[in-house]
Amino acid sequence: MITEFAQLGLVLQLEQTLSDLGYITPTPIQSEIIPLMLDGHDVIGQAQTGTGKTAAFILPVLQNLERGHCGIQALVLTPTRELAMQVAKAADEYGKRLNVRVLAVYGGQPYNLQINRLRQGMDIVVGTPGRLLDLINKKELDLSPVRTIVLDEADEMLSMGFIEDIEEILSTLPSEHQSALFSATIPPTLGSIANRYMHSPKSITIKSKHLTVDAIEHQYCLVNKKDKLAVLTRLFEIEDITSALIFVRTRLGTTDLVNELMGLGFPSEVLNGDLNQQTREQILNRFRRNQITVLVATDMAARGLDINDISHVFNYDLPEDPELYVHRVGRTGRAGKTGIAISLLTRQELWRLHRIEKFAKQEISRKQIPTVEEIEEHRETQLLEQMMISLKRGRCQKELQMVNRLVEIGHEPLQIAAIALKMVRGEEKQRPIVHISEVQEGRLQNSRHKIKSVKKRRKGRKGANGFYEKGMVRLTLGAGRSHGVRPSDVVGTIAYHAKFPGNTIGAISILDEHTLVDVPQQYVKQTLAKSGKYQIHKKAVKLKLAEGH
Repeated sequence: MITEFAQLGLVLQLEQTLSDLGYITPTPIQSEIIPLMLDGHDVIGQAQTGTGKTAAFILPVLQNLERGHCGIQALVLTPTRELAMQVAKAADEYGKRLNVRVLAVYGGQPYNLQINRLRQGMDIVVGTPGRLLDLINKKELDLSPVRTIVLDEADEMLSMGFIEDIEEILSTLPSEHQSALFSATIPPTLGSIANRYMHSPKSITIKSKHLTVDAIEHQYCLVNKKDKLAVLTRLFEIEDITSALIFVRTRLGTTDLVNELMGLGFPSEVLNGDLNQQTREQILNRFRRNQITVLVATDMAARGLDINDISHVFNYDLPEDPELYVHRVGRTGRAGKTGIAISLLTRQELWRLHRIEKFAKQEISRKQIPTVEEIEEHRETQLLEQMMISLKRGRCQKELQMVNRLVEIGHEPLQIAAIALKMVRGEEKQRPIVHISEVQEGRLQNSRHKIKSVKKRRKGRKGANGFYEKGMVRLTLGAGRSHGVRPSDVVGTIAYHAKFPGNTIGAISILDEHTLVDVPQQYVKQTLAKSGKYQIHKKAVKLKLAEGH
């Protein structure tokens, strides 16, 4: 059994860097994968996030780089820009003694910046499939020198509809290269890709550690999407929070939420992929020392976060993967302490909550949102408790002298006390209790056993093809079941070309010859504007408004 990085056969420069970073003992996946990749084998690593798989492939990739070689030697595919940035940052950090040139490429960043960097010469390129394929088609990304390709979180890329892009990229690689595939699960489609594009891969499976959820109180609040911030601040008022971790789906979302919280008088800090390592450590140290009470983080940025005294975990955005929920909430209720996990979800997300309950074998109870009256009463109770403690201590000689002077010039003692309390409560004006709207629950109220049928009871206008959600517009895609269309194909092609988040797409109904898909009203114009660009299984498909719109 390998117990130290020094036993893995890494070059001195990498060993020194790992030592500087405080890494001594490799994780199980690192112990298994690194020697195999150093020996040139193709590998399949099945492991969850947080197992150390990034270092498992980056370290051998760095060691196998040929010095003075022209062109890109290693290509890493990731499902999201956040992960691309994280992997590129890790490659930079681990390879600092090797003078490695690393570039992350992803959508949403101007092409010219990435193209200019590519023309300067790179050793490792990390990117999302869509942007990588665009750069290949523009003849700006030459994969002929590539010696190693890594597919990171491959199952996630498949679920996002990147299968065609991945296969096209793989088909452009030179015949002689090393392949590494990492995935939490290995669905049949992924197994088929491995069979076609990998050479006798060595498979390593690392079972994820069981994260207990027994010491955690699981709750959820049913909210309207526009009221999430208001509900969160109301919970802050009532909950006995010593330290809280709030999970938001996107990097941009973390920044927006922190700005909103700060504006409402709730100090908080961001933990996302934009932070350099030094800033990240400074923030985490302040959090450990209770100088910061609230951290707002993405899943990517919270990886490896090991703090035992987190009292609350908030799911501001409910995760799509039930196992990710368990990983998130597992950061509270540690070291023999109890913790509280509160999820904010809309009526349309109740079905997802049901999946989480089944996976975690844990009922998640509904929590009523604190009312204005409850918050005001809580504020008064807290102030009175603080007053009682101070009165018992009696450490107020200077203040007593001031009161006596006011009494001597004719003021009533009770009036003085009331004015003093009013001045103390002045800071409450910086924390307004924001109004929230009532959730239209319909038949779902007190009917937890009916969660599975939420979608069938969605309220909305009725079009020619049935009911659809308010705020959604139904479109028709000119391909269906007979063409092999799957939901991931629909989400992938629309989100990629129309450039909006795939998780905002609504109901998808795949019929024999066409598919109905609900798109948020604000994205309809840009979606229809790209109608000539949509492809499914490399065949162009038309998109238009459904009848009745």
